[in-house]
Amino acid sequence: MPDLNRQVIEEFRANGGRVGGMFEGAALLLLTTTGARSGRAHTTPAVYARDGARLLVFASNGGGPKHPAWFHNLGADPYVTVEIGTPEGTVERFGATAVVTEGEERDRLYAEQAGRDPGFAAYQAATDRIIPVVALHRVEDHFAHEEAQSGPAPRG
Repeated sequence: MPDLNRQVIEEFRANGGRVGGMFEGAALLLLTTTGARSGRAHTTPAVYARDGARLLVFASNGGGPKHPAWFHNLGADPYVTVEIGTPEGTVERFGATAVVTEGEERDRLYAEQAGRDPGFAAYQAATDRIIPVVALHRVEDHFAHEEAQSGPAPRG
């Protein structure tokens, strides 16, 4: 994990979802995916937007030519863990299912995000790929899914 991501993750968890530096004031969450090859958990800070009951994340990769690794991981396992700051200054952790939006819905959602944050328009302009918009749908039984994958948690 790059040092910047590690620092942001540590600051996010220590400060109830708030961070400084270049992400100060940004709507940020931590997204944990399962590695497509390794099967290990990978946590990445991501800018998000609310859309009703779901959260949206954008696979911009800073306008780079390839999708970010976390997006690739979703193809192997769409079940993710989300950490998000609460108004009370704590971090809420929950499971979600990631669904890649398509067509007109994707275009509308990305345009709305570019309207909120012009940096996203610049990211799209910098790359030939269509930047995916991923909807995160909260699921109450996500941790039951994890247990089914890895076996029951030890009882003690």
